[in-house]
Amino acid sequence: MKVLICYFSATGNTGQIALAMGRRLTQMGAEVELKDVTALEARQEPVSLAPYDAVIFGSPIHSMRAPRLLRDWLATLEGDGKRCATFFTFGGFQIHPAPFDTSRRLQERGFVVVASAAFPGAHTYNLAGWQAMQGRPDQQDLDLAAEFAEKLFPRLTGQDQAVLTELDPGPYTEEQLDEFESFRFKMAAMLPNRQGAECSMCMLCQEQCPSGAMDAETGEADPSKCILCLQCVKDCPDEVLKAGDMTPFFQFKMDKDQETPESLRQKRGILYF
Repeated sequence: MKVLICYFSATGNTGQIALAMGRRLTQMGAEVELKDVTALEARQEPVSLAPYDAVIFGSPIHSMRAPRLLRDWLATLEGDGKRCATFFTFGGFQIHPAPFDTSRRLQERGFVVVASAAFPGAHTYNLAGWQAMQGRPDQQDLDLAAEFAEKLFPRLTGQDQAVLTELDPGPYTEEQLDEFESFRFKMAAMLPNRQGAECSMCMLCQEQCPSGAMDAETGEADPSKCILCLQCVKDCPDEVLKAGDMTPFFQFKMDKDQETPESLRQKRGILYF
């Protein structure tokens, strides 16, 4: 049984879950290959799924869906009836309709979606002053990822012929979701910026940028391309790239979603079979 785990992981949360799942599947006898498709270059490479018996797709949740860049990449794949599963990381707030939306897109490409899951991960905006899901995924989250892999294995092999049939489509239309997402891209004051600080010019920010938005020479992100994943801020070895301060919006978000620091701490992952 050869399984490919493809994942988009700008700040590392989804990658941690992918590794935990990969370890458990390997222990169960699967031959597992992991493919990180976060970088623009990785998504531009031709992908053949023919050598694999099943595929698992991992993604963070941005504005209630998988990132637009990943959605666009998924639309280039051919499922050809291959069994697959999805998993997501979320920063403590809305999960849906990300599992439903991604499953629908994969089904349209010819995949057979058999399961999904969502796991807590430190919110991207923690790099800009938020305090949501700090320290997550933790060991319990990674253990749940291993449990998901174990339960998933029979469905990937076809020993269990069941497929995923019920997911929450959420209350919003596609047009509304697009509008919510567009707001994320309009927050120009939050864009990563070196603000004239000296750096070693390692070029990592530019080379690893998922959207090709970062210019290492100027230390600024192109507002027409940046998706505010903040990978460049997290991975800058000189720690000179900063995002605009989002602290004032954190309590607004907590109040809007009727969350508290304690309610966020208590959240655990969810498996969908």
